[in-house]
Amino acid sequence: MKGTQVLGISERIFIVVAGLVITLGAGSLSWAQEAINLEEPTPSSVDQVTTSMERSFKEKPERVVLFPRLKEELKDAPPFFRDTKLDLKPRTYYFYNSDQENDTKSEAWALGGALSYRSGWFLDRFALGSVLYTSQRLYGPDDRDGTQLLKPGQHGYTVVGQIYGRVKLSEDLFLNLYRYQYDTPYLNKDDGRMTPNTFEGYTLLGALGGKDGSPGIRYGGGYVTKIKEHNSDHFVWMSQAAGAEVKRGVVLGGAVFSYGRFSIGGLNYYSDDIINIGYAEAKYTLPITDRLGVLFAAQFTDQRSVDSDLLTGSSFETNQIGVKTQIGYEGAILTLGYTKDSKGANLQSPWSSYPGYTGALVSDFNNAGQKAFSTQVSFNFMRLGLEGVTAYGLFVHGWGSVDPSTKASVPDENEYDIDVWWQPKWNFLKGLSFRVRYGLVHQYQEPKQYIHNFRMIVNYDLPLL
Repeated sequence: MKGTQVLGISERIFIVVAGLVITLGAGSLSWAQEAINLEEPTPSSVDQVTTSMERSFKEKPERVVLFPRLKEELKDAPPFFRDTKLDLKPRTYYFYNSDQENDTKSEAWALGGALSYRSGWFLDRFALGSVLYTSQRLYGPDDRDGTQLLKPGQHGYTVVGQIYGRVKLSEDLFLNLYRYQYDTPYLNKDDGRMTPNTFEGYTLLGALGGKDGSPGIRYGGGYVTKIKEHNSDHFVWMSQAAGAEVKRGVVLGGAVFSYGRFSIGGLNYYSDDIINIGYAEAKYTLPITDRLGVLFAAQFTDQRSVDSDLLTGSSFETNQIGVKTQIGYEGAILTLGYTKDSKGANLQSPWSSYPGYTGALVSDFNNAGQKAFSTQVSFNFMRLGLEGVTAYGLFVHGWGSVDPSTKASVPDENEYDIDVWWQPKWNFLKGLSFRVRYGLVHQYQEPKQYIHNFRMIVNYDLPLL
Protein backbone atom coordinates (compact mmCIF):
# COMPACT_ATOMS: atom_id res chain seq x y z
CA MET A 1 0.00 0.00 0.00
CA LYS A 2 2.98 2.23 -0.54
CA GLY A 3 2.09 5.72 -1.57
CA THR A 4 -1.43 5.48 -0.13
CA GLN A 5 -3.19 8.84 -0.28
CA VAL A 6 -3.81 10.32 3.17
CA LEU A 7 -7.55 10.80 3.58
CA GLY A 8 -9.29 13.87 4.96
CA ILE A 9 -11.00 13.81 8.34
CA SER A 10 -14.50 13.46 6.85
CA GLU A 11 -13.38 10.52 4.69
CA ARG A 12 -11.72 8.86 7.71
CA ILE A 13 -14.91 9.20 9.74
CA PHE A 14 -16.92 7.68 6.86
CA ILE A 15 -14.51 4.73 6.66
CA VAL A 16 -14.69 4.10 10.39
CA VAL A 17 -18.50 4.23 10.51
CA ALA A 18 -18.73 1.93 7.49
CA GLY A 19 -16.36 -0.47 9.20
CA LEU A 20 -18.51 -0.62 12.30
CA VAL A 21 -21.42 -1.69 10.11
CA ILE A 22 -19.24 -4.33 8.43
CA THR A 23 -18.16 -5.68 11.80
CA LEU A 24 -21.74 -6.05 13.05
CA GLY A 25 -22.77 -7.79 9.90
CA ALA A 26 -19.73 -10.08 9.70
CA GLY A 27 -19.25 -11.13 13.31
CA SER A 28 -19.29 -14.82 12.38
CA LEU A 29 -16.36 -14.32 10.01
CA SER A 30 -13.83 -12.80 12.41
CA TRP A 31 -12.33 -13.22 15.86
CA ALA A 32 -11.72 -11.01 18.92
CA GLN A 33 -10.54 -11.05 22.49
CA GLU A 34 -11.82 -10.63 25.99
CA ALA A 35 -13.00 -7.43 27.60
CA ILE A 36 -9.93 -5.48 28.53
CA ASN A 37 -8.24 -3.77 31.45
CA LEU A 38 -8.11 -0.29 30.00
CA GLU A 39 -11.37 -0.70 28.07
CA GLU A 40 -13.74 -1.87 30.82
CA PRO A 41 -16.94 0.13 31.45
CA THR A 42 -16.56 3.04 33.82
CA PRO A 43 -17.64 2.00 37.36
CA SER A 44 -20.90 3.43 38.69
CA SER A 45 -19.98 3.23 42.39
CA VAL A 46 -16.85 2.82 44.49
CA ASP A 47 -17.94 -0.75 45.28
CA GLN A 48 -17.33 -1.63 41.62
CA VAL A 49 -13.78 -0.27 41.62
CA THR A 50 -11.03 -2.91 41.59
CA THR A 51 -7.33 -2.16 41.90
CA SER A 52 -4.64 -3.74 39.72
CA MET A 53 -3.55 -5.79 42.74
CA GLU A 54 -7.08 -7.10 43.37
CA ARG A 55 -7.35 -8.31 39.77
CA SER A 56 -4.31 -10.54 40.29
CA PHE A 57 -4.82 -14.30 40.61
CA LYS A 58 -8.56 -14.18 39.89
CA GLU A 59 -10.35 -16.91 37.94
CA LYS A 60 -12.47 -15.83 34.98
CA PRO A 61 -16.21 -15.53 35.76
CA GLU A 62 -18.76 -17.82 34.15
CA ARG A 63 -20.93 -16.33 31.39
CA VAL A 64 -24.23 -16.94 29.62
CA VAL A 65 -23.81 -18.91 26.37
CA LEU A 66 -25.27 -17.98 23.00
CA PHE A 67 -26.56 -21.49 22.20
CA PRO A 68 -28.07 -22.86 25.44
CA ARG A 69 -29.83 -25.70 23.60
CA LEU A 70 -26.54 -27.03 22.28
CA LYS A 71 -25.10 -26.74 25.78
CA GLU A 72 -28.10 -28.66 27.08
CA GLU A 73 -27.46 -31.48 24.59
CA LEU A 74 -24.01 -31.95 26.07
CA LYS A 75 -25.29 -32.30 29.64
CA ASP A 76 -24.84 -36.10 29.69
CA ALA A 77 -21.38 -36.05 28.06
CA PRO A 78 -18.21 -36.47 30.15
CA PRO A 79 -17.21 -33.20 31.89
CA PHE A 80 -14.27 -32.68 29.52
CA PHE A 81 -16.80 -32.14 26.67
CA ARG A 82 -19.87 -31.09 28.66
CA ASP A 83 -18.14 -28.06 30.19
CA THR A 84 -16.40 -26.93 27.01
CA LYS A 85 -16.37 -23.16 26.50
CA LEU A 86 -16.08 -21.59 23.05
CA ASP A 87 -15.99 -17.82 22.62
CA LEU A 88 -16.03 -15.68 19.50
CA LYS A 89 -15.14 -12.03 20.13
CA PRO A 90 -14.97 -9.72 17.10
CA ARG A 91 -13.31 -6.36 17.48
CA THR A 92 -12.62 -3.38 15.26
CA TYR A 93 -10.37 -0.52 16.31
CA TYR A 94 -9.51 2.86 14.78
CA PHE A 95 -6.48 4.75 16.15
CA TYR A 96 -5.11 8.19 15.25
CA ASN A 97 -2.22 9.97 16.98
CA SER A 98 -0.55 13.26 16.09
CA ASP A 99 2.69 14.11 17.93
CA GLN A 100 3.82 17.68 17.30
CA GLU A 101 7.10 17.29 19.21
CA ASN A 102 8.34 14.45 17.00
CA ASP A 103 6.45 15.69 13.92
CA THR A 104 4.83 12.27 13.45
CA LYS A 105 1.35 10.92 12.80
CA SER A 106 0.20 7.35 13.37
CA GLU A 107 -3.04 6.03 11.96
CA ALA A 108 -4.66 2.67 11.30
CA TRP A 109 -7.97 0.89 11.34
CA ALA A 110 -8.02 -2.85 11.99
CA LEU A 111 -10.54 -5.67 12.12
CA GLY A 112 -10.02 -8.91 14.00
CA GLY A 113 -10.15 -10.28 17.50
CA ALA A 114 -10.02 -13.76 19.03
CA LEU A 115 -11.53 -17.23 18.99
CA SER A 116 -11.01 -19.05 22.29
CA TYR A 117 -11.53 -22.65 23.40
CA ARG A 118 -11.43 -24.07 26.91
CA SER A 119 -12.23 -27.67 27.77
CA GLY A 120 -13.91 -28.99 30.86
CA TRP A 121 -12.00 -31.03 33.44
CA PHE A 122 -10.80 -34.54 32.57
CA LEU A 123 -10.97 -36.74 35.67
CA ASP A 124 -11.64 -33.48 37.51
CA ARG A 125 -7.91 -32.73 37.29
CA PHE A 126 -6.79 -31.75 33.76
CA ALA A 127 -8.02 -29.16 31.24
CA LEU A 128 -6.82 -27.66 27.96
CA GLY A 129 -7.31 -24.33 26.25
CA SER A 130 -6.25 -22.21 23.31
CA VAL A 131 -6.89 -18.72 21.88
CA LEU A 132 -6.38 -17.66 18.28
CA TYR A 133 -5.86 -13.92 17.73
CA THR A 134 -5.91 -11.93 14.53
CA SER A 135 -5.64 -8.30 13.44
CA GLN A 136 -6.06 -7.35 9.79
CA ARG A 137 -5.63 -3.99 8.14
CA LEU A 138 -8.68 -2.17 6.84
CA TYR A 139 -6.88 1.15 6.49
CA GLY A 140 -3.29 2.15 7.26
CA PRO A 141 -1.06 4.51 5.26
CA ASP A 142 2.54 3.32 5.12
CA ASP A 143 3.80 6.72 6.27
CA ARG A 144 1.59 6.58 9.41
CA ASP A 145 2.86 3.41 11.04
CA GLY A 146 3.23 3.05 14.79
CA THR A 147 -0.32 2.59 16.13
CA GLN A 148 0.48 -0.94 17.37
CA LEU A 149 -2.83 -2.16 16.01
CA LEU A 150 -0.82 -3.95 13.32
CA LYS A 151 2.69 -5.30 12.92
CA PRO A 152 5.40 -2.84 11.88
CA GLY A 153 4.87 -1.86 8.26
CA GLN A 154 1.08 -1.81 8.75
CA HIS A 155 0.86 -5.58 8.21
CA GLY A 156 -1.86 -7.83 9.58
CA TYR A 157 -1.09 -10.93 11.62
CA THR A 158 -2.62 -14.08 13.09
CA VAL A 159 -1.18 -15.98 16.04
CA VAL A 160 -2.07 -18.70 18.52
CA GLY A 161 -1.45 -16.48 21.53
CA GLN A 162 -2.56 -18.99 24.13
CA ILE A 163 -2.23 -22.76 24.21
CA TYR A 164 -2.16 -24.15 27.70
CA GLY A 165 -2.81 -27.00 30.06
CA ARG A 166 -4.23 -26.62 33.55
CA VAL A 167 -3.88 -29.01 36.45
CA LYS A 168 -6.33 -28.79 39.36
CA LEU A 169 -4.33 -29.77 42.43
CA SER A 170 -7.29 -28.96 44.70
CA GLU A 171 -10.51 -26.95 44.44
CA ASP A 172 -8.59 -23.70 44.94
CA LEU A 173 -5.12 -24.54 43.63
CA PHE A 174 -4.22 -24.60 39.92
CA LEU A 175 -1.06 -25.17 37.90
CA ASN A 176 -0.95 -23.32 34.55
CA LEU A 177 1.37 -24.69 31.87
CA TYR A 178 2.82 -23.01 28.77
CA ARG A 179 1.16 -20.09 26.94
CA TYR A 180 -1.40 -18.32 29.08
CA GLN A 181 -2.74 -14.87 30.00
CA TYR A 182 -2.10 -13.11 33.32
CA ASP A 183 -3.42 -9.97 34.96
CA THR A 184 -1.03 -8.57 37.57
CA PRO A 185 0.21 -4.98 38.06
CA TYR A 186 3.50 -5.25 36.10
CA LEU A 187 2.85 -8.39 34.06
CA ASN A 188 -0.53 -8.31 32.35
CA LYS A 189 -2.40 -8.41 29.08
CA ASP A 190 -2.05 -4.64 28.40
CA ASP A 191 -5.12 -5.01 26.22
CA GLY A 192 -5.42 -1.51 24.84
CA ARG A 193 -4.92 -2.45 21.18
CA MET A 194 -6.28 -5.22 18.96
CA THR A 195 -4.75 -8.21 20.75
CA PRO A 196 -3.32 -8.57 24.27
CA ASN A 197 0.01 -9.56 25.71
CA THR A 198 0.17 -13.28 26.42
CA PHE A 199 2.93 -15.19 28.16
CA GLU A 200 4.83 -18.47 28.07
CA GLY A 201 5.64 -19.95 31.44
CA TYR A 202 4.62 -22.08 34.38
CA THR A 203 2.66 -20.69 37.32
CA LEU A 204 0.74 -21.77 40.39
CA LEU A 205 -2.41 -19.89 41.46
CA GLY A 206 -4.37 -20.56 44.62
CA ALA A 207 -6.75 -19.26 47.26
CA LEU A 208 -7.45 -19.79 50.96
CA GLY A 209 -10.70 -18.74 52.63
CA GLY A 210 -12.62 -15.76 51.34
CA LYS A 211 -16.00 -17.52 51.27
CA ASP A 212 -19.16 -15.69 52.35
CA GLY A 213 -17.30 -12.57 53.42
CA SER A 214 -14.69 -14.35 55.54
CA PRO A 215 -11.00 -13.32 55.39
CA GLY A 216 -9.27 -14.71 52.32
CA ILE A 217 -5.94 -14.89 50.55
CA ARG A 218 -5.31 -15.31 46.84
CA TYR A 219 -1.74 -16.07 45.88
CA GLY A 220 0.37 -16.99 42.89
CA GLY A 221 3.87 -17.41 41.60
CA GLY A 222 6.03 -19.09 39.01
CA TYR A 223 8.46 -18.58 36.17
CA VAL A 224 7.52 -16.74 32.96
CA THR A 225 9.97 -17.16 30.10
CA LYS A 226 8.53 -15.31 27.10
CA ILE A 227 5.96 -12.75 26.03
CA LYS A 228 3.90 -12.22 22.89
CA GLU A 229 3.49 -8.46 22.79
CA HIS A 230 0.13 -7.14 21.71
CA ASN A 231 0.99 -6.35 18.06
CA SER A 232 3.26 -9.34 17.46
CA ASP A 233 2.80 -12.84 16.08
CA HIS A 234 5.72 -14.45 17.93
CA PHE A 235 7.09 -14.83 21.45
CA VAL A 236 10.33 -13.28 22.67
CA TRP A 237 12.24 -13.63 25.94
CA MET A 238 11.02 -11.37 28.74
CA SER A 239 14.45 -9.74 28.94
CA GLN A 240 14.38 -8.93 25.22
CA ALA A 241 10.96 -7.29 25.58
CA ALA A 242 12.46 -5.18 28.36
CA GLY A 243 15.29 -4.07 26.06
CA ALA A 244 18.25 -6.39 26.78
CA GLU A 245 19.63 -8.69 24.10
CA VAL A 246 19.93 -11.74 26.34
CA LYS A 247 17.60 -14.61 27.19
CA ARG A 248 16.15 -14.25 30.66
CA GLY A 249 12.76 -14.99 32.15
CA VAL A 250 10.94 -13.53 35.15
CA VAL A 251 10.38 -15.15 38.53
CA LEU A 252 7.27 -13.72 40.17
CA GLY A 253 5.32 -14.28 43.35
CA GLY A 254 2.85 -12.51 45.57
CA ALA A 255 -0.46 -12.55 47.42
CA VAL A 256 -3.58 -10.48 48.11
CA PHE A 257 -5.38 -10.52 51.46
CA SER A 258 -8.96 -9.32 51.62
CA TYR A 259 -11.50 -9.01 54.38
CA GLY A 260 -14.77 -7.26 53.78
CA ARG A 261 -14.07 -3.86 52.24
CA PHE A 262 -10.32 -3.96 52.93
CA SER A 263 -7.60 -5.51 50.76
CA ILE A 264 -3.80 -5.42 50.79
CA GLY A 265 -1.24 -7.25 48.71
CA GLY A 266 2.14 -7.29 47.07
CA LEU A 267 4.06 -8.85 44.19
CA ASN A 268 7.70 -9.14 43.21
CA TYR A 269 9.14 -9.66 39.72
CA TYR A 270 12.78 -10.70 39.33
CA SER A 271 14.63 -11.07 36.04
CA ASP A 272 18.25 -12.15 36.49
CA ASP A 273 20.76 -9.50 35.33
CA ILE A 274 17.86 -7.29 34.16
CA ILE A 275 15.51 -5.77 36.75
CA ASN A 276 13.66 -6.36 39.99
CA ILE A 277 10.21 -4.79 40.45
CA GLY A 278 8.39 -4.79 43.77
CA TYR A 279 4.79 -3.60 44.06
CA ALA A 280 2.40 -3.20 46.99
CA GLU A 281 -1.12 -1.82 47.20
CA ALA A 282 -3.90 -1.41 49.77
CA LYS A 283 -7.55 -0.35 49.42
CA TYR A 284 -10.47 0.37 51.73
CA THR A 285 -14.04 1.36 50.84
CA LEU A 286 -16.30 3.12 53.31
CA PRO A 287 -20.07 3.22 52.79
CA ILE A 288 -21.48 6.43 54.29
CA THR A 289 -25.10 6.14 53.13
CA ASP A 290 -26.99 3.96 50.65
CA ARG A 291 -26.11 6.49 47.95
CA LEU A 292 -22.73 7.77 49.09
CA GLY A 293 -19.46 5.84 49.36
CA VAL A 294 -15.75 6.66 49.66
CA LEU A 295 -12.66 4.69 48.62
CA PHE A 296 -9.07 5.15 49.82
CA ALA A 297 -6.09 3.45 48.15
CA ALA A 298 -2.30 3.61 48.24
CA GLN A 299 0.42 1.99 46.13
CA PHE A 300 4.20 1.70 46.12
CA THR A 301 6.60 0.56 43.39
CA ASP A 302 10.33 -0.11 43.72
CA GLN A 303 12.47 -0.82 40.63
CA ARG A 304 16.20 -1.50 40.46
CA SER A 305 18.82 -3.15 38.29
CA VAL A 306 20.25 -6.47 39.45
CA ASP A 307 23.47 -8.44 39.09
CA SER A 308 25.20 -7.62 35.77
CA ASP A 309 22.98 -4.58 34.94
CA LEU A 310 22.39 -5.80 31.38
CA LEU A 311 19.29 -3.67 30.82
CA THR A 312 21.00 -0.26 30.70
CA GLY A 313 24.66 -1.16 31.16
CA SER A 314 24.78 0.56 34.54
CA SER A 315 23.01 0.27 37.86
CA PHE A 316 19.81 2.20 38.59
CA GLU A 317 17.08 2.33 41.17
CA THR A 318 13.86 4.28 41.49
CA ASN A 319 10.53 4.18 43.25
CA GLN A 320 7.08 5.69 43.16
CA ILE A 321 4.39 6.27 45.76
CA GLY A 322 0.75 6.88 44.89
CA VAL A 323 -2.47 7.65 46.73
CA LYS A 324 -6.02 8.14 45.56
CA THR A 325 -9.51 8.70 46.89
CA GLN A 326 -12.81 8.22 45.15
CA ILE A 327 -16.19 9.58 46.17
CA GLY A 328 -19.23 7.96 44.62
CA TYR A 329 -22.78 9.31 44.66
CA GLU A 330 -25.74 8.01 42.62
CA GLY A 331 -23.79 6.89 39.56
CA ALA A 332 -21.19 9.66 39.67
CA ILE A 333 -17.62 9.21 40.92
CA LEU A 334 -15.04 11.90 41.68
CA THR A 335 -11.49 10.53 41.68
CA LEU A 336 -8.42 12.36 42.98
CA GLY A 337 -4.97 10.81 42.54
CA TYR A 338 -1.37 11.73 43.28
CA THR A 339 1.94 10.04 42.44
CA LYS A 340 5.56 10.98 43.13
CA ASP A 341 8.63 9.40 41.49
CA SER A 342 12.18 9.47 42.76
CA LYS A 343 14.89 10.91 40.49
CA GLY A 344 16.94 7.74 39.99
CA ALA A 345 15.33 6.63 36.71
CA ASN A 346 12.14 6.60 34.69
CA LEU A 347 9.70 3.92 35.85
CA GLN A 348 9.44 0.98 33.45
CA SER A 349 6.57 -1.36 32.58
CA PRO A 350 7.99 -3.59 29.82
CA TRP A 351 5.47 -6.45 30.25
CA SER A 352 2.24 -4.63 31.05
CA SER A 353 0.18 -1.51 31.11
CA TYR A 354 1.21 0.98 33.77
CA PRO A 355 -0.71 0.58 37.09
CA GLY A 356 -0.07 4.06 38.54
CA TYR A 357 -2.98 6.14 39.80
CA THR A 358 -2.19 9.11 37.54
CA GLY A 359 -1.67 7.14 34.33
CA ALA A 360 -3.81 8.51 31.49
CA LEU A 361 -4.77 7.56 27.95
CA VAL A 362 -1.55 8.84 26.35
CA SER A 363 0.99 9.63 29.08
CA ASP A 364 1.90 7.51 32.11
CA PHE A 365 3.31 10.43 34.14
CA ASN A 366 6.02 8.18 35.62
CA ASN A 367 9.25 9.92 34.64
CA ALA A 368 12.21 10.45 36.95
CA GLY A 369 11.40 13.04 39.61
CA GLN A 370 7.91 13.58 38.28
CA LYS A 371 4.98 14.42 40.50
CA ALA A 372 1.47 14.20 39.12
CA PHE A 373 -2.02 15.07 40.27
CA SER A 374 -5.15 13.77 38.55
CA THR A 375 -8.83 14.51 38.86
CA GLN A 376 -11.52 12.51 37.11
CA VAL A 377 -15.29 12.78 37.03
CA SER A 378 -17.25 9.79 35.74
CA PHE A 379 -20.98 9.26 35.39
CA ASN A 380 -23.43 6.47 34.60
CA PHE A 381 -26.31 7.94 32.57
CA MET A 382 -28.83 5.25 33.53
CA ARG A 383 -30.61 7.65 35.88
CA LEU A 384 -31.15 9.97 32.90
CA GLY A 385 -32.72 7.20 30.82
CA LEU A 386 -29.55 6.28 28.85
CA GLU A 387 -29.02 2.75 30.10
CA GLY A 388 -25.61 1.28 29.29
CA VAL A 389 -23.94 4.67 28.72
CA THR A 390 -21.02 5.74 30.91
CA ALA A 391 -18.50 8.53 30.43
CA TYR A 392 -15.63 10.29 32.16
CA GLY A 393 -13.47 13.36 31.87
CA LEU A 394 -9.88 13.26 33.19
CA PHE A 395 -7.29 15.95 33.86
CA VAL A 396 -3.69 15.17 34.88
CA HIS A 397 -0.99 17.71 35.71
CA GLY A 398 2.62 16.49 35.81
CA TRP A 399 5.57 18.55 37.02
CA GLY A 400 9.12 18.27 38.33
CA SER A 401 10.47 15.73 35.82
CA VAL A 402 14.21 15.50 35.29
CA ASP A 403 16.48 13.79 32.83
CA PRO A 404 17.68 10.75 34.84
CA SER A 405 21.21 11.04 33.42
CA THR A 406 21.86 14.79 33.71
CA LYS A 407 19.18 15.70 36.30
CA ALA A 408 18.26 18.65 34.08
CA SER A 409 14.65 19.80 34.31
CA VAL A 410 12.12 18.53 31.77
CA PRO A 411 9.09 20.67 30.73
CA ASP A 412 5.86 20.14 32.66
CA GLU A 413 2.79 18.82 30.89
CA ASN A 414 -0.97 18.34 31.21
CA GLU A 415 -3.29 15.73 29.76
CA TYR A 416 -7.03 16.05 29.12
CA ASP A 417 -9.05 12.89 28.33
CA ILE A 418 -12.67 12.27 27.38
CA ASP A 419 -14.13 8.77 27.25
CA VAL A 420 -17.64 7.60 26.29
CA TRP A 421 -18.73 3.95 26.51
CA TRP A 422 -22.05 2.49 25.31
CA GLN A 423 -23.08 -1.09 25.97
CA PRO A 424 -26.59 -1.67 24.57
CA LYS A 425 -28.91 -3.55 26.92
CA TRP A 426 -31.25 -4.91 24.26
CA ASN A 427 -31.17 -8.71 24.13
CA PHE A 428 -30.38 -8.91 20.42
CA LEU A 429 -27.28 -6.73 20.96
CA LYS A 430 -26.13 -8.37 24.19
CA GLY A 431 -22.32 -8.44 24.36
CA LEU A 432 -21.84 -5.51 21.99
CA SER A 433 -20.04 -2.34 23.12
CA PHE A 434 -18.91 0.93 21.52
CA ARG A 435 -16.23 3.23 22.86
CA VAL A 436 -14.88 6.64 21.78
CA ARG A 437 -11.78 8.09 23.46
CA TYR A 438 -9.86 11.32 22.98
CA GLY A 439 -6.71 12.49 24.72
CA LEU A 440 -4.79 15.77 24.47
CA VAL A 441 -1.30 16.12 25.95
CA HIS A 442 -0.08 19.70 26.27
CA GLN A 443 3.53 20.50 27.09
CA TYR A 444 2.82 24.09 28.04
CA GLN A 445 6.39 25.14 28.90
CA GLU A 446 8.86 25.98 26.15
CA PRO A 447 9.13 24.35 23.72
CA LYS A 448 5.32 24.10 23.68
CA GLN A 449 4.06 20.86 22.14
CA TYR A 450 0.79 18.96 21.64
CA ILE A 451 -0.20 15.32 21.19
CA HIS A 452 -3.70 14.49 19.92
CA ASN A 453 -4.94 10.90 20.34
CA PHE A 454 -8.30 9.61 19.07
CA ARG A 455 -9.69 6.07 19.25
CA MET A 456 -12.89 4.26 18.29
CA ILE A 457 -13.41 0.67 19.46
CA VAL A 458 -16.20 -1.84 18.90
CA ASN A 459 -16.19 -5.14 20.79
CA TYR A 460 -18.67 -8.01 20.42
CA ASP A 461 -18.62 -10.83 22.98
CA LEU A 462 -20.24 -14.03 21.62
CA PRO A 463 -19.94 -16.94 24.08
CA LEU A 464 -20.98 -19.79 21.79
CA LEU A 465 -20.69 -22.66 24.30
